[in-house]
Amino acid sequence: MRKIVRYEFDPANPPPLTEAQKAEIAALKARPEDDVDTSDIPELTEGFWQNAVRNPYFKPVKQQLTLRLDSDLVAWFKRRAPDGRGYQGAINRALREYVSKQDRKAG
Repeated sequence: MRKIVRYEFDPANPPPLTEAQKAEIAALKARPEDDVDTSDIPELTEGFWQNAVRNPYFKPVKQQLTLRLDSDLVAWFKRRAPDGRGYQGAINRALREYVSKQDRKAG
């Protein structure tokens, strides 16, 4: 019977690099770009990004704040939310869509 070995890894607090790992990174960093063979990697075109979408599992950190909005605007979002719930998320999505469109225009 084999014993199960479990490891815990905290990405926010990784263990320090060993001297061998540091040396390997330094050697890779010192190599000229021309030494890297990228022949098996296709070039990305603008068409590649045409249908790109944000990772659906990405959850940015929320920041609580006080924001004054026109009452008719808040009422509009609340009317469209089931039971008046989720209107803040709807406002957040509308703002994110607006920012995304502005970024594409500036592009």
